[in-house]
Amino acid sequence: MNSSSFRINPALDPEELSRAFAMRRRLHIPSFLEPECAGNLLEYLKGDPGWKLVVNSEDKLFELDRPTQASLTPEQQRQLDEAVHAKARYGFQYRYETLRVPDAESERIARGTILDDFALFLSSDATLAFLQTVIGGSDLAFADAQATAYGPGHFLTAHDDAVAGKNRQAAFVMNLSADWSADWGGMLAFHEPGNAIAEAFIPTFNSLNLFGVPQRHSVTMVTPFTPRRRYSVTGWLRTGPKP
Repeated sequence: MNSSSFRINPALDPEELSRAFAMRRRLHIPSFLEPECAGNLLEYLKGDPGWKLVVNSEDKLFELDRPTQASLTPEQQRQLDEAVHAKARYGFQYRYETLRVPDAESERIARGTILDDFALFLSSDATLAFLQTVIGGSDLAFADAQATAYGPGHFLTAHDDAVAGKNRQAAFVMNLSADWSADWGGMLAFHEPGNAIAEAFIPTFNSLNLFGVPQRHSVTMVTPFTPRRRYSVTGWLRTGPKP
């Protein structure tokens, strides 16, 4: 598969979507890709062995590959859980798995995985033109991306994605979770002042979530009884020079 193998659902009207996006600066778009494209991407993500667990401690990032995770003793796992939960109570904290995608087009082409092809598709002129129409604003230069997988106990606490110098116009979440239930958590929640939840999107298969930056949001914790992982490809639509 290559980037040209991914296709936006031709039934989607970017002008109509733009009017809906403008109301709240966020939008849930069902059936974004042609179904076979989304299915192929999901199967790749499920089979890739390179997933790494990522957790933060203040501004530091820690990554644990699968062998490292498996080597943790019960006591080490308990200590990790306690540290993560303590930070999450009152601050910015996350725990989920990731597959990273390089920003540079040449590196994406050289690696050539389906995930890289999807990132190239997102940064193609045609896709950026479609998304630019939907979100408005400044001209988009490229999309950065990573795959994420949230299993039981994984979450992302509230934040707004605003980082100086990153030139982020909007965030996206390409949802690849089959038959997901709201009871399982893992919802993209948008926060109002006072920490009320204004709206939450269920990560339905083959839907694209778009929202303007900055906008306060979180991913609610995936429940212990969830039978599968919450797969997605996430990132930001950015202006400025291509890397």
